[in-house]
Amino acid sequence: MAPDRVEKDSLGPRDVPETAYWGIQSLRAHENFPVSGLRSSPHLVRAYALLKLACVRANVALGGLDAERGTALAQAAEEMAAGRFAAEFVVDVFQAGAGTSFHMNVNEVLTNRALELMGKPRGDYATLSPNDHVNRGQSTNDTYPSAAQVATLFALAEVRVAVGGLAARLRAKGEEFARVPKSGRTHLKDAMPVTLGAEFSAYASSLEHVVEMLAPVERALAEVPLGGSAVGSGVNSVPGFRRKAVEGLAELAKLPLTVARDPFETMQSRWPLGAASAWLRTLALELLRISNDLRLLSSGPATGFDEIRLPEIQPGSSIMPAKVNPSAAECLGMVAFHVVGADAATAYAVQAGQLEINVMMPLAAYEVLFSAQILASYLPVFARTCVDGITANAPRLEKFLIESAAVATVLTPRLGYLKVAELLHEAERTHRPIQELLVAHGLLTAGEVEELLGSAALLKLTQPVP
Repeated sequence: MAPDRVEKDSLGPRDVPETAYWGIQSLRAHENFPVSGLRSSPHLVRAYALLKLACVRANVALGGLDAERGTALAQAAEEMAAGRFAAEFVVDVFQAGAGTSFHMNVNEVLTNRALELMGKPRGDYATLSPNDHVNRGQSTNDTYPSAAQVATLFALAEVRVAVGGLAARLRAKGEEFARVPKSGRTHLKDAMPVTLGAEFSAYASSLEHVVEMLAPVERALAEVPLGGSAVGSGVNSVPGFRRKAVEGLAELAKLPLTVARDPFETMQSRWPLGAASAWLRTLALELLRISNDLRLLSSGPATGFDEIRLPEIQPGSSIMPAKVNPSAAECLGMVAFHVVGADAATAYAVQAGQLEINVMMPLAAYEVLFSAQILASYLPVFARTCVDGITANAPRLEKFLIESAAVATVLTPRLGYLKVAELLHEAERTHRPIQELLVAHGLLTAGEVEELLGSAALLKLTQPVP
């Protein structure tokens, strides 16, 4: 095994494994916070690498960093952005406040890779320092929230695609079931007819509307505090650094990033992350509602609705033979529950800011990025394993529709609300269809009953009134 190297920080010397690109401050954080074993999102690592690359280029261009160090650091940052050093990020997501531990993990990995490129030994911080050179004109206070917001924009772009795909599949089911009438339900009681297609199209519409709400969240996230340094003033940065660094990061990330209108606000407040979390929660609530409906509509078969059949993707019981559960919808429910819970944690973190900084940033960033990750990962799977294979149980739908007393609502303009109610109570008491009672009491002819309550009439009732 390679011998350890000795590194020194403001607290003193420590042995660091020679093979590690991370350094002494990462080591201390790894020892101090063995909390969860969870590591930061690859989106955050990539965003931070691009941010550091933008800062290196800005500092070299403005005279804040020499070309030799800048060239080596730029290559190291490009490699980090490409995912080369994924195993080097050893700091737990639960860490010291504000994200200083993870930030220094980034700085140390970049420093030691750049030293290697310069032909120098790792840990030679006299030649290249993670604080003095990599971090020139920067602070955790402006770089961590900037990287977190860029990472969230990366993650939300993936969620947008996943939601759009699911909405399209639901829309296709709506078209497939467009002429399949069924009994509607309000309060879980019989209501006026709808079509199965209308229900599925409405699911698609709700997700499409949620996606439309994403644009203002993205605009908020695109306003970054980079260049504010410790408190927003940009202390220790060279003139012009703030704008040049943000413009460089925007180009590298391919995002419409802007310099903060009020740099002190963007140091204090993490409301854009709160807005992203709230959007994810809204999406999760809609997904949860849809998944619950699918479970209800497919319940049974003998003792439930059994109006639709979900694909059978795995056995559902270890004891009841041939039992198959709505497993995909159940998984979606659990994903949605987690997102809603994560939003509560994020809300607490966002409100925890004090004066010029919010020290709970790592928690907010983790929760938002993890929620986005599980949604982006599972929604395409749910579309494929559940939605695509849904079929209508036509005989069951027809039976419920014919037997539903709610369709008698169409008689009220002709017979009056109280008379129709009286007939419905009689139908329930005598177990005679209301169609039969209408003729028996001489209220309507058989032809009029067919005209008002026949199959064609019921299908027409499912269409919106212009």
